[in-house]
Formats: sequence, C-alpha cells, structure tokens
Amino acid sequence: MSQSNKIAILISFFALWINMYFSFKYQQVIGFVVIFLFGILHGANDLALYQKINEEKNTRSLKNIVLYYIAVVFLGALLFYIFPIMALILFILFSGYHFGEQHWNKLKSKGSNTILTIFQTIYGLFILFLLFQFHEIEVKKIILEISNTSIASINFKLITIVIGLLLIISGILLNSKMTKFKSEIIINIFYLFVFAIIFKTADLIWAFAIYFVVWHSFPSIKEQIHFLYGAFTFENFKNYFKSAFIYWIISLFGIAFLYFAFKDKEIFNALFFSFLAAITFPHTIVIIKMQNKT
Repeated sequence: MSQSNKIAILISFFALWINMYFSFKYQQVIGFVVIFLFGILHGANDLALYQKINEEKNTRSLKNIVLYYIAVVFLGALLFYIFPIMALILFILFSGYHFGEQHWNKLKSKGSNTILTIFQTIYGLFILFLLFQFHEIEVKKIILEISNTSIASINFKLITIVIGLLLIISGILLNSKMTKFKSEIIINIFYLFVFAIIFKTADLIWAFAIYFVVWHSFPSIKEQIHFLYGAFTFENFKNYFKSAFIYWIISLFGIAFLYFAFKDKEIFNALFFSFLAAITFPHTIVIIKMQNKT
C-alpha cells in the first residue's frame, strides 16, 4: 500500500468521525463545499492538459480549445435536458471508467487495451453501485428529479451483485494476460471494503464527497501535476492552481448560482449531479489522452 493511500484511509475515517458531530443538513453542506473546492479543481486544468497533450501538433489555438470544451459541456447538458435517461446511463458509464481507471492506471497492457478498459469500467461501476445500494431511496429520488422517470422497481443490490460477478470474470481474464495484475488485486479488493464502510456509514453527499475528493480528485491532481510539470512539489502545485484558477472560479460561480436559485428545492441535488455529469464527459476524454501519453 502506498503512503498516499494510507493517508487517504486516515482522512476517510477521520471524515466519518467528523460525520457523527453534524446533522444531516450540515453534512450535506460540508459535502458540497468539499466537492466544490477540491473535486471541481481536479477538472479545472483540462485545457492546460489538452494543450500539453497536443503541444507537438500545435494545431489549435487556446481560443478554439476553449470553444471546443464549452461545446462538449453544453452538449452534455443539452443531452440531460432532451434525453435524461440516456444521459444518465452515459454519465454512469463514463464515471465508472473514469473512477476505475484512476485505481488501475498503473497497469499497462501490451497490444489491445480492451480487456483492461472493460475491467476498469466494471471496477468503477461496482464502486458507484455500492454507493447507490446503500442510499437507494435517495438516489432513486434524484434520478426521478433529473429524468422525471421512476425507477422504483430497479433493485440496486441485485445490479451490484451482477457487476461484482462481471468484475470477477473480467479480473480472471485480465490476470491471464497481465502478470502485474496479481500484485494489485488484493489491495484494491481491500479498498472496496473501505469504500463499503464509508458508503454505508455516511450520508449520500458526504459519502460521495469522501470518495470523490480523497480517493479520486487528490490522486488525479497529483498525476496531472506530474504530467504538466514533471514532479509533484508544492511549487508545482501552486503553478497548477494558478493555471486552473480562472476556470475553477467560473465553475464555482455557476454552481453558486444554481445553489442560490434552488437551495430551498429538492431539485438542487439533481441539478448538481447534472452539472457534474456535463463536465465529466470532456474531462474523462482529456484524462484518457493524458494517460495514453504517459
């Protein structure tokens, strides 16, 4: 287990301990604040990453890249408005791969990456549905608010079991092709138990905040800094923050507008996750390109 993951476990259980001293309302507020401050930050430097990825080609100006990125976010938001169920399915699949890739990005397969990609996606989906099954009522309520479609009859626990079986099968296939897989599987199974404890113990928003920030955003920021500047140092983190600042602030103002417009309505949770989904689509594509360059 790496030192950073040991720290992540300590922070996670400290966050669960804090959870006992706050009411449900304050847990939600703190969870949203943490996501806004750190979770959004990890995707705020996508344009710098895209420029770095394509620096040899030098075919697009920053203005064109910004317009392209905004267009993808807008199309994601439009998809949620016109075809919400389809958008939700795509969001879950994209997020599943994105989260799974974060945990398994040390693995590099020779030749085709298809089996590795499938395994990473299933692993990430298993994490998401662990969260969903422990907060089934609230998740179904949010989906109803987003899509105006009831999924009351869907059994998240059964889906989680099926995904778990697919995870085992894809893991067996991957193990036959990648020797390094064996050295990673035990510790990543242990992390699933840690996530299950977090998801079962904490409120939905607080549980998601712990995972999204501590286990996804922080490691992603570290990797991005390595890619952009060659090493993870405090000075390079300052450079990263300066580069991301304007886009981070714009995102925070956008979310703040949604909050003050809908803070007294249950629909805010739906709008928040729709916003998160819209920016997830281009961010996932950028991170895939970044990983292919490393």
